[in-house]
Formats: sequence, C-alpha cells, structure tokens
Amino acid sequence: MADQVQVGAPPADKVVVVPDVPLAEKPPVAAVAAKEPPPVPESEEEPVKQKHVEGEEALETKISDAVADGDDEEKVPQSGHYKEESTRVADLLENEKKAVEELKVLVREALNKHEFGGFAMPQQQPPPKDDSAKEEPKPKAEAVTETVAETKEESIAQAETGDDEEKVATATVRSDAVEDDGAKTVEAIEDTIVSVSASVQPEQPPEAASKEPSDAKPNVEGKDAETVSNKVLPQEVSIWGIPLLADERSDVILLKFLRARDFKVKEAFTMLQNTLRWRKELGIDELVEQDFGNDLEKVVFMHGFDKEGHPVCYNVYGEFQNKELYQKTFSDEEKRQNFLRWRIQFLEKSVRKLDFSPGGICTIVQINDLKNSPGLTKWELRQATKQALQLLQDNYPEFVARQVFINVPWWYLAVNKMISPFLTQRTRSKFVFAGPSKSAETLFRYIAAEQVPVRYGGLSKDGEFGNTDAVTEITVKPAAKHTVEFPVTEACLLTWEVRVVGWEVNYGAEFVPSGEDSYTIIIQKSKKVGCSEGEVVCDNFKVGEPGKVVLTIHNPTSKKKKLLYRLKTMPASA
Repeated sequence: MADQVQVGAPPADKVVVVPDVPLAEKPPVAAVAAKEPPPVPESEEEPVKQKHVEGEEALETKISDAVADGDDEEKVPQSGHYKEESTRVADLLENEKKAVEELKVLVREALNKHEFGGFAMPQQQPPPKDDSAKEEPKPKAEAVTETVAETKEESIAQAETGDDEEKVATATVRSDAVEDDGAKTVEAIEDTIVSVSASVQPEQPPEAASKEPSDAKPNVEGKDAETVSNKVLPQEVSIWGIPLLADERSDVILLKFLRARDFKVKEAFTMLQNTLRWRKELGIDELVEQDFGNDLEKVVFMHGFDKEGHPVCYNVYGEFQNKELYQKTFSDEEKRQNFLRWRIQFLEKSVRKLDFSPGGICTIVQINDLKNSPGLTKWELRQATKQALQLLQDNYPEFVARQVFINVPWWYLAVNKMISPFLTQRTRSKFVFAGPSKSAETLFRYIAAEQVPVRYGGLSKDGEFGNTDAVTEITVKPAAKHTVEFPVTEACLLTWEVRVVGWEVNYGAEFVPSGEDSYTIIIQKSKKVGCSEGEVVCDNFKVGEPGKVVLTIHNPTSKKKKLLYRLKTMPASA
C-alpha cells in the first residue's frame, strides 16, 4: 500500500502546472508555466558558395567544438550554412527557370531520338536527293524548260521498263514543282505521260480493278513525306517511378540534377544521362527485388520524421564492432560489392516512397552514429564507405536534406579530411557534428523527442504511447528542482512517461488530493536515477477523487538536464 502523509505543498524551486482536461476529449500536451526560453532560431544562411579554405576551417572548428566534452555552456553545433530550396518552378529565379526549360528541351530531344539508357533506335535514311537540287537557282523560263524536258525523258523511260507506279508519281511530283507561268506546258506533258503509261499498263485482275479509290493514301510532298516515313514514338523513361516529362513531378527531378551542377544545363543533362545508364547497367529494378537477408537491418534503418516532415535514416557504424558481422560484410571484394548493392537497394526503396510533387517532401535526413565505430585501421570499411558516398552522390543528387553526425570521436577529424575532397561544397554545407555529450540535444533541434529512438535520448518505442503522442521538453538548471503537476477533476487512470537525458537526478511522484481532510499518497519515493538505469520511467496511477499528480525532478549536478514527459488519461470505467 502506498505510504500516506499529511497534505502539504511539496517544496520546489519551480512548479510546472498541467491544466486539467475533460476526460471525454483527448488531453492536449501539458502546458508549462515555468519554461526555459525557446532555442534561438538559426541565423539566415550564407551563400553556399564559399572559398574552399574558409569552408574547411569552419568545418574543423565546428567538429572540434562538438567533439570536446567541455563545460556545460558549449553550444549545440549549427548546420553548415544550408537551407532547403523550394521545389516549385514558380519560386525559382528567372535564370533558374530558363535552365529548367532548356534542360526539358534537351530531355525531350533525347526521348524523341531514343538516346537514354542505350535504347537508341536506328533512324531511317532519307531518300537520295537529285544533284540538281543542290545547283544554284536558274532563271524561271530556263528552269521550266529543263523541268519539262526532264519530266518527259523520265516518263518515257519508266513507260518502257513497265515501272507503273513510279512513272505516275514522278510525273505528278515534277509537274507540281513547275512555276505558274509554265503550267500549261506541264499539263500538256502530263497528258502525254498518262497516255503513254496507260498504253503499257499490264492487265489487272478484276479484284484490283474494282478496288475503291478512297483507299488510296493522300499525296504528301517533299519533307512532309520524309517526316511521316521516319516518325518514331518518343521513348518512355522513368526514374524513381516518375516518367520523365510526363507531369510536374518530372520538373522536381530535373531540378535536383540542375542544383547538383549549379544550374549548368549541359552538365546536368550529362549527369542525368550517366545516372540513367548506371541504373540500366546495374539493373536497378531487379536489384530492388533482391533478398539480401536481415543481417544489416540494425546498421541502417528508417525511423520517424523530423520537424519538417522529412523521413529520418539512421546509420549505426558501431554495429561493425561485431567481428562476425564485419567479416561477413567486408572480408573480400565480393562481399564488399554485395554490401554496396544492399546499400543502394535500401536507398532506392526509401527514395521511391518520397513525394515528388512540387512542394512535397522529396529529401531525407541522415543521422550518422559514430559511437564505437571501428577506427582508422578498418581499411575495408573505409573503402566501402567511400565508394558508397561516391555512388550515391553521383546517382542520387539532392536527396539529403541534412547530414547529422552524432557521438563523433576524436579520430573522425582525420577521416573527415580524407572524405571532404570527394564531396561538393553544397554537400559539405549540410553537415552537422556533435560530440557524445551533445548528441541528444542536437537531435532535438531537428527531430521532436517523440520521434527520436530511446537509444538516442528520445521517447520513441513500442508501448503505451506512440510517435504521435507529443512530448513536453523542459530544461532543468543545475542544482535546481522542478515539479510538474497533472490536475485531475474526476476518477480516471493517469499514465505518464518521464525521462531525463543522462539522468543522474532524483525522481519522485505523489498524488495530492484536493480535499482538506485527505492525505498525500506517495506513488514513487524520491530516488536517484543513474545514467545506467532505466532510460524511460513509465508510471500510472488510478485516481479516485479530485486532486493532482505531482512529479518532482531534483538536479544536484552542475550541468543542465533535459526533462521529457508526456501523459494520457483514461476513464476509470475503461
């Protein structure tokens, strides 16, 4: 039975009051009376293009600050001067709109000529032209005389050889080419030609003679006839499930290639060609269906969304400390290539789930956990990582909204210097680094606590609460005490989750009835919770009378602590 003590207000430096909520409605997130000021918004981004030396110096400074586990006043690392641009063509600058249209023209021409992915169709050769067509124009009378003479000679020759169809067509085409002032002469010649042709025509069977003239195709002249004979349907090419030039989603994809090449149209078009060729050679559609097993499911996985709605992908390199897994993945070239194919498959499946409509979410946030990651001696892992980076950068442009590196160890400084030359300035601008002591705080800047896995300081896990149940965050100052109150007006079952990132604080809970003659009920005696103990405390209390549940957090340390909590109520009858 819970201990009982006389009603009294619990001592506290700060009190957080959660207003009562009617049971018939879903309780909103608890309102906090005493809160720390919200985080200062990030400053306006500087232009992406900076001098190479300045970019590296800023990057190294940022890493150094993040890796050092210094005093509590250390600031959370900021993003590397990057802000995601609009995917709507209407929002672009004029020169960028022009680049999009120029790229679409190149793509349309390539589709018409079947030049993408090695599917080029052999083009029909145009019929040979007479050498006379290349000669310089002659006076009108001379041209008419020569045309009539040539027409007569060709017609008689064709009549002698019995080439019936050609002689009539030749006469017709030649006569149409004659100028108006020689029309009468041409008509006379035509009559002669038709008479000669009729005299040498062989007898046709009755079926052919009775055929209706309406079946005959209309006469098409010159270039029009050549165009009709050479007409080929445009090639249909899709990438990530989106047909090129089919709708406005295609513009979003073309924008990715343009931005990856600083809106240089020819370079963007070449990149698109190379990507389509690479996908065909790799057999991307077959690769997506391939079964690689589940050995690497803890190495790379998708979990939740950031505050802007981007899917979040976690890369946990520390899993390769498992020697058996490491050998199974990197021991020879074949296994390393298999790892690359698996990594490409994972990204391809993730990309196909994105929204490519203008204004939609078509990028991913990458979280790279370097805790216990194999060191510089693991040559095989470094090689595979470098190859994967190059492949993904060349063939999946502008799919990363932000790269966050957490639990960064000291040796990563050297690795970063080796990898940086292979990355564009635009890619480096998306990087954020945080040492072990600032990893959770850094994640919370971009991802809500209810979306962050428990292993990284959040509350996302299987259980009573889901990822849609919002979490309240409070900063507990050094050597201070916080209390959080949940008022209740009628009988119900109250459930809550509490977590202090890093713990090393005292936690207690009690129910204080509203009645003057009632007694306080101790739900959880105040006790110190160490960093190695339960990551999340989940408690519940069945309330039988009006009152309030009071949670007390005492931080005896000299560092600030992040307090996370959420609650829900259910009617007592349920």
